[in-house]
Amino acid sequence: MRKRAKWLLASLTAVLAVSGGGWAVMAQPQRDGGGQEQRAAGGLPPATAPVKRGDLGSGLQVEGTLGYARERKLNAAGPGVLTWTAGAGSAVERDGKLYEVNGRAVRLMYGSTPMYRPLKAGDKGEDVKQLKRNLQALGYGTGLDPEDGTFTAGTATAVKRWQKAHEVTQTGEVGKEDVAFATGPQRVRTGDAAVGDELAPGKPVLTVTGTERIVRCRLDAAKAGAAKAGDPVTVRLPGGGSATGKIDSVGGSAGPDDKDGGGAGGPGGGGDKKAQVEVVVTFDKAAGVNVPDQSPVTVGLTGETRKGVLSVPVNALLALAGGGFGVQVVEDGRAREVPVELGIFGNGRVEVTGDALKEGMQVGIPKL
Repeated sequence: MRKRAKWLLASLTAVLAVSGGGWAVMAQPQRDGGGQEQRAAGGLPPATAPVKRGDLGSGLQVEGTLGYARERKLNAAGPGVLTWTAGAGSAVERDGKLYEVNGRAVRLMYGSTPMYRPLKAGDKGEDVKQLKRNLQALGYGTGLDPEDGTFTAGTATAVKRWQKAHEVTQTGEVGKEDVAFATGPQRVRTGDAAVGDELAPGKPVLTVTGTERIVRCRLDAAKAGAAKAGDPVTVRLPGGGSATGKIDSVGGSAGPDDKDGGGAGGPGGGGDKKAQVEVVVTFDKAAGVNVPDQSPVTVGLTGETRKGVLSVPVNALLALAGGGFGVQVVEDGRAREVPVELGIFGNGRVEVTGDALKEGMQVGIPKL
């Protein structure tokens, strides 16, 4: 006697893993309390659903948090007393003050190389190029060559003009404590030191970010294939509004999903937490996103879309006795098993292909 196929129950544990653009499924069969597979009288399934043809997407709805890009700590370059800081939420642009130590301003300039040394005549390097570009952009070094990495006499003259504009001693040199380089305008998220605190080199003063609005969300690693850099998304905002954007990056471990603040093995953590990756979303028109920082949002991931494919409900799948998957086609009061190949999953359905399948056929499903 031919072995019976086993119903796959979508509500039981399913392992979904991306492989070559499709999904693989592993699950356990559904059985009733007597250990027998759920079947109606006469061997027919308890319920049926139609095979449908249409577009099927593997998109997901993911919860995320609105924030700002490139968060980092801004550390003190030297010792002294903190006498002023930019307030939380304020945006600082090129040549703007970030904070003051002993009444001496630390100003923002743009560049990717940190301010790791004083800059003076004869110095060479990428940091010198950055300084010259900033002096030129501010109008103090119109004759400078920003691609020449040498601190020339002309550079010293431009520095003196910059110092004169800020009413400080015109030395023609830039101290390590005078400038902080960052890749662009900075937004102060929080202050890590209070006015009156004694600072030391390396001690955090401010937590800053870029000014670009982004969304960060966590996605189970097994579903990471539904998110690819460059894919369009829709972000549902608090209050009912929405905004379009795209996925900027996918990757980097976000750790287990732990709302209690502990990782696996830590306080509130456990070894059964799912591995996750971080997805970062940028907006097409960030200026129109007027929502407070750290607001919860919902991100609609497009995922992969297949056009005009046949699909069935996920719980119509059978694990065939000889291996592989199938569905139970019901026609003229009879049921027969039809092997199928699986494609993508989405919205409770799965793409199926098989020579014997046609649109409109009825396939068996368990009555849940």
